[in-house]
Amino acid sequence: MAAVELVPSLFPERKPLTPAQIAAGVQAALTVQRRAVTFGKRPFAAALVGPDNETVLLTHQSVDQVNHAESSLARLAYKHYTKEYLWQCTLFSTWEPCGMCTTTIYWAHIGRIVFAGSNDQLYELTGPGNKENFTMDWHTRDILKGCQQKNIEVIGPLEEESRIVVEESDKYWSKTRTASS
Repeated sequence: MAAVELVPSLFPERKPLTPAQIAAGVQAALTVQRRAVTFGKRPFAAALVGPDNETVLLTHQSVDQVNHAESSLARLAYKHYTKEYLWQCTLFSTWEPCGMCTTTIYWAHIGRIVFAGSNDQLYELTGPGNKENFTMDWHTRDILKGCQQKNIEVIGPLEEESRIVVEESDKYWSKTRTASS
């Protein structure tokens, strides 16, 4: 039996996102990514948007290879908000959350994930053997597949937004590809 049937109070209804809200959420994450890159950080960023699908509650950038934007943001959100509230929120990411980030989002009880660029696009961008990003062959939907406890909504990759994320991220990754060749 699914958790929503056993504890329905933990799963309040989520408002659907409009295309304009999706674009604004990705833009909020992209703004953080741009700032991170100017400080020499890896081009990964996330934004948590509240149940109204408009209010940006928290943002985070990638700190390093084990402190990713999405998992760091999910942990912080879990400390500040109730599970019921987080279920109605959306985590926007410039890139598809990895396995660690997806499971942290799951445990934080965030109800929706939206990402611009896909893991496949990231692999193509970073290149094989890139010491800054050993991209794994996984997808957010695959990690959540078959999870009968929670129905986390996943939206992405986003065609238009991913082109922007790839183009801007290449400013960082082009330097690491050259260094790893």
